Amino acid sequence: MGDATKILSHFHEPTSTASHIVIDAASGEAAIIDPVLDYEPANGRTATKFTDAMLGALVEAGGHLRWILETHPHADHLTSAQYLRGKTGARVAIGAAVPDIQAFFKPKFLATDLVADGSDFDRLLNEGDRLDLGSQSLLVWRTPGHTRSCLTLLIGDAAFIGDTVFMPDYGTARTDFPTGDAPSLYRSIQRIHSLPDTTRLFLCHDYRGPGRTETKWVTSVAESKRNVHLNGIADESSFVAFRQAKDKTLQPPRLLAASVQVNIRAGKMPPPDADGRVYLRIPVNGL
Repeated sequence: MGDATKILSHFHEPTSTASHIVIDAASGEAAIIDPVLDYEPANGRTATKFTDAMLGALVEAGGHLRWILETHPHADHLTSAQYLRGKTGARVAIGAAVPDIQAFFKPKFLATDLVADGSDFDRLLNEGDRLDLGSQSLLVWRTPGHTRSCLTLLIGDAAFIGDTVFMPDYGTARTDFPTGDAPSLYRSIQRIHSLPDTTRLFLCHDYRGPGRTETKWVTSVAESKRNVHLNGIADESSFVAFRQAKDKTLQPPRLLAASVQVNIRAGKMPPPDADGRVYLRIPVNGL
């Protein structure tokens, strides 16, 4: 890839999320992958400090935003896609299977405003699609498992893999969310690991492996093949048994309810109630 592409990453410490700016050096056209809206669950306050810092870095690098890309509908942070779309006019894209996830959560949150067909997003992405970025393009791979809508985005020697795998010392994505599937995750990981060993893998999160204090969000295919959840795993059935057993021990993400309601709407908040206020619902014993 050389100097053809600039990648600027920002880490959102409260949600352990890495958001990435990808800039075509020749044209300045850019994409932001998995942006984060600041959200404080104790009082429901939102802010755009993190996203504004990313926009500032983009401007400083001479870029202008064309795409806002979601690797999947996140359950651990709220997306700032709508804020970015309003500020820049960029288009919001996500995997084409997102209607399945919208349909599951629509009744959970009484989201009567939501049409579960993906139309809240500007573009739904399928296997093999390409997103133009100046003189280059981002290639779309479907890599389901964590959710059915999960994507990997490839450009040059870089792959943005969402929540498929984490840093090698931490493990792999959970598969107990709606439309999650452990066999699909195994196959998606194997597909990612079929890339050249030197390919850089840009992650969506770093929860830091045992004893590690340094935050990291980039690894290589060669390093990822040594992932702690793959060591000693001989085949798909062994991985599926391991992953499903581990998923049963996990607690739900802290921001699950708030995140999903916003993220299945492409970053829009639910419509105001009769009092003019916006509310995020938490169904008691309902998730």
